[in-house]
Amino acid sequence: MIRILVFMLLFSIVACGQPTTRQESENVSSQIMSDLKTLDLPGFSVQYPSTWELDQSGQMGSSFILFSPLESEKDKFKENVNLLIQDLTGQNIDLNKYTEISEGQIKTMITNSALVESKRIKNGSDEYHKIIYSGDQGIFHLQFEQYYRVVNHKAYVLTFTTEKEKFAEFTETGEKILNSFKLKK
Repeated sequence: MIRILVFMLLFSIVACGQPTTRQESENVSSQIMSDLKTLDLPGFSVQYPSTWELDQSGQMGSSFILFSPLESEKDKFKENVNLLIQDLTGQNIDLNKYTEISEGQIKTMITNSALVESKRIKNGSDEYHKIIYSGDQGIFHLQFEQYYRVVNHKAYVLTFTTEKEKFAEFTETGEKILNSFKLKK
């Protein structure tokens, strides 16, 4: 179980920040979330800006990865949101335990990690745990915002990743994507 959680945590860091070459794009901070696309799958839906790239290849076990456009040719990191779904059947792990394990892994697995925020959020029937933390991956100093949900023996880990110095610039867009995520019953 711990190995699976470690894999999921590392995936959210390693797979999602990989740069690719693209022509110069508009600045995401000026992007208005009025031109949205919806990814609507049998178990969930999520909305994202039309300028973001959707990857549903399933790389490293992801359900999807959304990549922001690069801001310029000098930009080497695409801010992103990804979803990992983990089967917890037979593990007897609830949201509290999942959060506890994940926080421990952040401290031990992320170089120069710092937990910024950890709080439970309940919005009607939707309950999740929000964690914001920072840490280093190679040359990148990153900041992460994760939402953990444990529903019907599955953990849903939704992660927004950005360069630490750009977190404030991308937070509004990132959180709108995170908050648009809906599980279907």
